[in-house]
Amino acid sequence: MRIPTEPIGSIPRPAELIAAIISQTNCANLQKLYENAITETLNEFEKTGSPVITDGEQTKSSFATYPLEGLPDLAPEGMTINFEDGHSRQLPLLTKGPFRYSNYASKYLAYAKKVTKTPVKQAIISASALSLIYPSNGIEGYSQSEFIADLLNECEKDIRRCLDQGAYKVQMDFTEGRLSLKLDPSGGVLKHFIGLNNQVFDRFTKEEQQRLGVHVCPGGDHDSTHSADIDYADFLPLLFDLNVGSFYLQLASEPDRIKVLKTIKQYLKPNQKAFIGVIDVLNPVIETAEQVRDRVLEAAKYIPLSQLGTTDDCGFSPFCDDTSTTRETAFAKIKARIDGTKLAEEKLFS
Repeated sequence: MRIPTEPIGSIPRPAELIAAIISQTNCANLQKLYENAITETLNEFEKTGSPVITDGEQTKSSFATYPLEGLPDLAPEGMTINFEDGHSRQLPLLTKGPFRYSNYASKYLAYAKKVTKTPVKQAIISASALSLIYPSNGIEGYSQSEFIADLLNECEKDIRRCLDQGAYKVQMDFTEGRLSLKLDPSGGVLKHFIGLNNQVFDRFTKEEQQRLGVHVCPGGDHDSTHSADIDYADFLPLLFDLNVGSFYLQLASEPDRIKVLKTIKQYLKPNQKAFIGVIDVLNPVIETAEQVRDRVLEAAKYIPLSQLGTTDDCGFSPFCDDTSTTRETAFAKIKARIDGTKLAEEKLFS
């Protein structure tokens, strides 16, 4: 396709798998349920005609915490992220060093590549998100600077292993970026996050950076957000300072898309692509291909075609227990994105 189109990552898990994860009553069969879910997800992705697919994050507890699964040195008293509908998610706190990932995303990628020949992209969590697990009162014998050094090494390893496994793209999820402006309107925390993530990205060559991307959104969990009230105009100027080739930007659910597109036009650098969200993952209504086409044509008025791509606003189920969207709806929306992008291509390149 002349206008590239890619998913973000997560797909709602099958009901049987969710029940087994939550209840832990079917543990003996859990691995088989995981394998079935991944295979079915990849097959359904292929049916949509998507040129790039993911494993739907079927075996991740969440997009943010997969590197922490099974680590013994954690306490359940970390930062709480509040969503607009009143529910919240909480990060753990690290209690002891040195910090090492328990899981690397390459594990998920390696299995997916055994099941499909279609190019697979892999989502990873940002260094900035995981930096929040270090306690404010410190850890005896393990300084914050030592933790950050370990964290940067682990995040680099997470990315590099995926590149070595042949990932089509490696996408860093950076949902805390927009949230940071809600917690600190001065932008100091956001600048710190940008600098931290760039310390990882700068360990890669310019060619490798073109295979790296960053996804941002105002959160998407149980059809609710945590920072949709933060103006993109305050966020995007710093976001495009990240040293990667692709940016996956929530846009379909924005109340003023034109304002956002004008800001993207102003700050997008020549070596960067903007994948604009044309699917609202929080809205149960399935978009038509024509609606998607029109959103792409709208974006093409502001973003050069050589730098334009399409995506979904967010993953459809970033946390494993989120059942607010059905699998059928998710794949129907993805199909609309593919078909609508093709319709836009016909108009733009005819």
